[in-house]
Amino acid sequence: MIDLHTHSSFSDGELIPSELVRRAVVLGYKAIAVTDHVDYTNIEHILSCVCNVKSLEDDYDIRIFSGVEITHVPPAKMPLLVKMARKLGAEVIVVHGETSVEPVPQGTNHSAVSLDIDILAHPGFITLEDALTAEENGICLEITSRNGHNRTNGHVARIANEAGADLIVDTDSHSPYDLINDETAFKIAMGAGLDEKGARKATVTNPMKLIGNL
Repeated sequence: MIDLHTHSSFSDGELIPSELVRRAVVLGYKAIAVTDHVDYTNIEHILSCVCNVKSLEDDYDIRIFSGVEITHVPPAKMPLLVKMARKLGAEVIVVHGETSVEPVPQGTNHSAVSLDIDILAHPGFITLEDALTAEENGICLEITSRNGHNRTNGHVARIANEAGADLIVDTDSHSPYDLINDETAFKIAMGAGLDEKGARKATVTNPMKLIGNL
């Protein structure tokens, strides 16, 4: 399993980063990104702490990436925040997309796919126009295992395939019980309407390609 969207107790997750990583190791994870929620009030604190989790690579057979999930930030403020995240050492930048179950500011998806980010998380009823922009900029669209956010997985998969955009399966884990294994990730991809080839790309090929560029 390669999971590039998870949360620790530095935002609203239940586990400190070391336990999050340890539980991922036990489940057979090959790589994990800790991407706690940030805005312009906490990004420096979050990254100064989370970057230290990479030291666990010396102890476990897993690749660990420090990152952020830019969350509920007004679209006009997102470009500066993305630049700050990169400057502060974020290896994976996720933007909290316009999920159908939260009041995310309208225009978030449209702004995010034009920025230097890696993943647009749970993008809800994303438009074909924005999916095409994501494809042009090499941004992955997320199929999520997280309850609520996963209501629109089928729509996201269909629009991404139409646009030729890369899909990626992540957990958006907040608790130890949110972490999954390869088999479950594959089932989630298939459940979103992908065929076996597409499910393999979303769970193996695309995340490998993303971390290979990091």
